[in-house]
Amino acid sequence: MSSIELKNIGLEFNVWHQKSIKDILVPGSNKFSTFENGKVRALNNISLSLKDGDRLAIIGHNGAGKSTLLKVISGIYPPKEGTLDVEGHISSMFELATGFEMEQNGWDNIRLRGLMLGQTPKQIDEKMEEIAEFSELGNFLNMPVKYYSSGMFVRLAFSISTSIEPDILLLDEIIAAGDAGFIKKANDRLHSMISTSKIMVLVTHSMQSAIDMCNKCIWMESGNIVMSGDPKTITDEYMKAAVS
Repeated sequence: MSSIELKNIGLEFNVWHQKSIKDILVPGSNKFSTFENGKVRALNNISLSLKDGDRLAIIGHNGAGKSTLLKVISGIYPPKEGTLDVEGHISSMFELATGFEMEQNGWDNIRLRGLMLGQTPKQIDEKMEEIAEFSELGNFLNMPVKYYSSGMFVRLAFSISTSIEPDILLLDEIIAAGDAGFIKKANDRLHSMISTSKIMVLVTHSMQSAIDMCNKCIWMESGNIVMSGDPKTITDEYMKAAVS
């Protein structure tokens, strides 16, 4: 059984600001004046509970803390306050470039990224050919990835990240992977992962995606949960506030 439990989670970043030419040339510049002692509160007193079958949408304006919350759940950011308990294997469909060595070739990076995603060497070896075939990169897998185009890199990263069957799927929007010819296949695989995962957490700016794909929703602003409940109710309230 998979679960996510957050209790009174708080997160704070240290922000160091070095004066730039703009600060010198613009009289009275007060850039970062809202920061206290070089610190920014990213999340405040966040509590939520998810279990098998839950599909949570996280909505809110840019800078509300949505992606930061995903990174806390995934373990990228350790919370400063509160407790986090996650049971189940996580796949995070964001930060696709994490774990890549740009000087190494595609095959080596399949192994490196696979290990970072929690796979054993044996599991990775069993999936190597399937990942290579899905990426459609062919002989380019023998080339260092620093020479890849952005589309080729996304193909490889997406193919590796979606090769596992996670208990918990974390999504920051729906990813369009590579060129037009690859997008349909990528979307089919992504939706298959969504349907088979036990828990999904989706950060989205699409109110319709929140309603269609999720059974729970939270609205975030300034690192706080403003409202939580069923997606239709929360998205309606969010849109009312946006036009008021």
